[in-house]
Amino acid sequence: MAETRFEWVDNNDLAGANPQSRKAALAGRQLPPLLRGLAATSSQYDPSPQLRDAVNVALTLGMPLLITGEPGTGKTHCAYWLARHFGIPDSHFFKVDTRSTTTHHDLLWRFDAVKYLHAAYVNKDPNKTIEKKDYVEKGPLWKAYLTTEPTVLLIDEIDKASRDFPNDLLFVLDQREFEPPEWGEMVRPKASAPPIVVITSNSEKRLPEPFLRRCVFHHIEFNEELVKRAVQAHGHHFPNLPQPVIDAAIARFFDLRAQTLLKPPATAELLVWLAVLAAQGVRDAAKVADQSLADLARGGLLVKHHEDIERLSR
Repeated sequence: MAETRFEWVDNNDLAGANPQSRKAALAGRQLPPLLRGLAATSSQYDPSPQLRDAVNVALTLGMPLLITGEPGTGKTHCAYWLARHFGIPDSHFFKVDTRSTTTHHDLLWRFDAVKYLHAAYVNKDPNKTIEKKDYVEKGPLWKAYLTTEPTVLLIDEIDKASRDFPNDLLFVLDQREFEPPEWGEMVRPKASAPPIVVITSNSEKRLPEPFLRRCVFHHIEFNEELVKRAVQAHGHHFPNLPQPVIDAAIARFFDLRAQTLLKPPATAELLVWLAVLAAQGVRDAAKVADQSLADLARGGLLVKHHEDIERLSR
């Protein structure tokens, strides 16, 4: 694979009248490595010793690992890091993006009643036997049960679901078997060990106490140590950026977070900003330290809510 290019486009190239020069400014540009996705960047994830301890406890006991913390602290990233750490392939990694309508059945199976009724009654083929099981769609946990190898099941942002979902989820995980009526037989895991279950929550609402009792819990605190660990782990994305510039950028980042913002910048925004500073060839820390909060907000990278931008601009 060709080396990724992430270069700054000069304002003259953006506003230039020559179409050829504008096209040349975009030639060969690729997505910055930091934005390739959690799976692709999992090798740079650096969990704290406390999180590593929580992971070990969860693995030893076979219990779900519940990770809480504000957005941008690396909760979801931990599941991808676990998969990479234990050599679990993408085909054995299963994710549930929780919504307000998510139920425990979404982890198990879904019966497409509309498609079944259409095949059985509307467009019936007299030469073909219609089986209900042909219209059963296997859910993430069912797919995890089908493999004899270790698997990771990520249930992301569980606090978005209804209050009943967490307890229903643990009941399903505890039973380790289920029988879809349309399938006609019991489904049991082929592997002796349960899936590695990682559950994340942004702490937007309180989770049921029975659910909390049956999980290994870890809260990721957003602090300077967390940010510096992330910057150090991703430092190869901006190797030519002087340390004083990095320190000044971190300081300005926390200045922004100290404001009363509707959407405070998280670690991901800081890392991409550092990559942008490196692409711009910034070598002088004063250029970062002296930049006003309003100027930082207008770039569209650190501040991503129009009311926050207006407030800082005032």
